[in-house]
Amino acid sequence: MLDWKKAWKPMVEAIGVDFSEGQYQWGADAVELSTVRRFLEPLEFDCALHYDQSVAMEFGYTDVIAPYSSLLTWLIPPYWKPGMHVFNTADRNAPAAESPLLQIETDLAPKTPCYFATDIEVDYIKPILVGERLCRVGDVLLSCIPKETKVGRGAFMVWETKVQNEKEELVAIVRIGTYHYFPLD
Repeated sequence: MLDWKKAWKPMVEAIGVDFSEGQYQWGADAVELSTVRRFLEPLEFDCALHYDQSVAMEFGYTDVIAPYSSLLTWLIPPYWKPGMHVFNTADRNAPAAESPLLQIETDLAPKTPCYFATDIEVDYIKPILVGERLCRVGDVLLSCIPKETKVGRGAFMVWETKVQNEKEELVAIVRIGTYHYFPLD
């Protein structure tokens, strides 16, 4: 095995571990009817389940439901809070100082300067109702495969998280693939 791959061995051995330490990561806001409407508008998504409470109730829902495709809208924590500076520099293409995404901290993996998402898979369990607030529960490492690609040396990882509402009802299960790497010179 090449030396750079050895640095990933602790992560490979951690497959199956939940890195969340029991923390719940809440979405920025509860699902709001006006935000659902704004999600529907550019798509011209005309389904009464997403805007008419009486129709939603006629079909057995307790309120308007958000489209399943809007899940991440309600799940991602805020990028900005009052008093917070999003950028540490005015440089062109400067990254945000903090990101609510991929906040898994561990000493088991090399500290790579680059990453990108490779894929996402979602199992939708329960409809998302107006008024609900969603949270992420768990960050379980499902796989870690060290690999050199055209962009660099790193590892492809797959993470699984559960999505719950404030009643702790399972709403969805999300699996996201990422590639964390050191660029080739």
